Amino acid sequence: MEKQILIVEDEAKLAQLMADYIKHAGFSPYILNEGTYAVSWVKTHQPQLILLDLMLPGMDGIEICKQIRTFTNTPLIMVTARIDEIDRLLGLELGADDYICKPFSPREVVARVKAVLRRTNEPTFTENELLHLDKHQLRATYIGEYVPLTTIEFQLLAILVDNPHHIFSRSQLMDKIYQDHRIVSERTIDSHIKKIRKKLAMINDNQEIIHSVYGAGYKYEVNISS
Repeated sequence: MEKQILIVEDEAKLAQLMADYIKHAGFSPYILNEGTYAVSWVKTHQPQLILLDLMLPGMDGIEICKQIRTFTNTPLIMVTARIDEIDRLLGLELGADDYICKPFSPREVVARVKAVLRRTNEPTFTENELLHLDKHQLRATYIGEYVPLTTIEFQLLAILVDNPHHIFSRSQLMDKIYQDHRIVSERTIDSHIKKIRKKLAMINDNQEIIHSVYGAGYKYEVNISS
């Protein structure tokens, strides 16, 4: 079932543009062009996420956010052309999960929607459960999702994961991976690390688990928030 996204935006063309991109991304958008009925609509339909403009006729976004937060923690992204820090902090203190400032690209909206949904809906994992490596099948799963790694990428990740917090230099990693002593550049390690990070970020871009240590190399370290 498609996740329903409520768009509360009084600029009709902008609202429709956002809805088109959100629909193309696999969600089910619904548009309200003013704020009067937004709270009751949320109570009745229980959307998976709300895109809420700050300045609206009928009832403004701040008041809508206040009322919504009295009965639900549905993810909410504030949309505004007012970028001063007072409005930004006020919105977040009221319970907004993120902010998008106008002007923006529709692709940015979709990316923010996906990121907020992933962050607010993902299950809680312990450090040991976060990343699992099956060395017999050379298969990696990250927060429960399969990571399509090459053999070299898997071996490199396994070295780091097996030695959490330990800093490996590029030359140490090269020696462990290329035991036939072939001649490769240290930049090869950087390239593999970049590809691994990209594949992990496609699953969860809110947490860095492979860290660069300036002038030293790389380490695996997980920070589990309480």
